[in-house]
Amino acid sequence: MQNIKKKLKTAAVITSTVILSSHLMIKPTNAGVLENLERERASVIKHILDPELSPSERQKKIQSSKMRLIDLERIVLRDNKLKGRNTPTVRRAFNNYDLTFLLHAATEKNLTLTDGWLSQLGITTQSLMSAQIKRQSGEKM
Repeated sequence: MQNIKKKLKTAAVITSTVILSSHLMIKPTNAGVLENLERERASVIKHILDPELSPSERQKKIQSSKMRLIDLERIVLRDNKLKGRNTPTVRRAFNNYDLTFLLHAATEKNLTLTDGWLSQLGITTQSLMSAQIKRQSGEKM
């Protein structure tokens, strides 16, 4: 009986040591506010461009992302830590305001999120309507 207690105690100590050391080895990585904004923005753009979605499905997915996107945009705009950072990521984000802050920029221009993004890329309804569909061989359909 004494032998079993010793083995159980040793096993408990070993298990505790393994668990504790595994927690010390794992370093959590915290994404910054700009990275979180970029991830959400990429998700919205993926929904905009997804050919598998019907228009109503696309609208639902974009709408569900809008609240997260607006919150993240506000967080980035109000983050005082970013003011002192002069990294390429921060400079690029604020130099490309209309592409970084999609929802704010679209709202300021009275556009939908999709229209705002497409207009920043130089794509208009007129250019889409006048585009010709071609096969890969180059011949018109």
